[in-house]
Amino acid sequence: MASVTDIGTLIVHSPDIRGDRPRIAGTGVTVQRVVAWYKLGLSPEEIAARLGHLSLAQVYAALAYYHANQAVIEVALEAEVREAEELARAQNSIPQNHT
Repeated sequence: MASVTDIGTLIVHSPDIRGDRPRIAGTGVTVQRVVAWYKLGLSPEEIAARLGHLSLAQVYAALAYYHANQAVIEVALEAEVREAEELARAQNSIPQNHT
């Protein structure tokens, strides 16, 4: 990755990519994804290692964005959890055809 002098360019969002959620520039990796792993106990170094195409600076930029916008990101994370739970309930309510 080239040298970055404006850290404000590391996080972007676009309506046509990832539903306008903030993400690491040049990638599809959302701030929410980085934060979710961080909240599971992964260190920034471990997150960067798991996502080998990200630099440690990019991971820290995502975490900095989260801390600067924590309330908004927390609401999005909670909505994501509710959606996953609803999908799981819907999947469990589908009759299984055991022929």
